[in-house]
Amino acid sequence: MSIQPKLENNQRRIGLTGGIASGKSTIANYIRKYKDIPILDADHYSKEIIKPKSDSYKKVLAYFGPQIIDEYSSGNEINRELLKKIIFENSLHRTWIQNLLHPLIKEKMIEQCNQFENNKILLLVIPLLFEAKFTDLCTEIWLVKCPREIQRERLMKRNNISENEAEKIINLQLNFEDKSKFSDVVLDNSDDQQLWINTIQKLI
Repeated sequence: MSIQPKLENNQRRIGLTGGIASGKSTIANYIRKYKDIPILDADHYSKEIIKPKSDSYKKVLAYFGPQIIDEYSSGNEINRELLKKIIFENSLHRTWIQNLLHPLIKEKMIEQCNQFENNKILLLVIPLLFEAKFTDLCTEIWLVKCPREIQRERLMKRNNISENEAEKIINLQLNFEDKSKFSDVVLDNSDDQQLWINTIQKLI
C-alpha cells in the first residue's frame, strides 16, 4: 500500500510528536476542538490492532502468555498497562512488540491518509514518529517541547510511578535535541499554553 505523494494533491500531513508526557494529547485535543482537521492517532490504532480475536492479539498472547490478559476485562482484553511495564523493562520484549505493531500501525495510517485524500490538512499524532521511522508519512513535523523536569513530573503523576521509573522511560526515547534537528516546527509546552496556541493559529 502506498501513500498519496505529497506533491500530487498538495495535502499537508502534519506529524505531531514529542517525548512521553510532553503534552501531545493536549495539543491534539485543542486542534480537534478548534480546527476542522481529521486527526489520525497512532495510539488509537495500536489499541485496535491488539483487540481480542485479531491476529496480533493471538501473537501477543502466544508470546507473553495468559498473564498479559486483563483479569478485570469481560472480553479477555490485553492489559495494556502491564504490557507497557513489561516492554519498558525488557529491551528484547520491546523490540519484539515494536516489530509486530509498528508496520501494522503504519499500514493503518496510510490507509486512513488515503481515505482523507480530499482534505487539505491532516494531523498525524505519532509518539514514536522518529523511532518507528514514520517520517515519510508527513509533509511536515511538529515537535512538542517540554522541560524534562515537567515531563518527568507529569509522567510520575499520570502513571503513578517513581522518579527513577519515569527517568528510565524518558531515556528510552530519542532526546529533544536529536528530534529537533529533523522537525519543522517546535511547539513550546513548558508552562504557558498560549505560546503553542499562538503558533498553531499562525500555521493552520
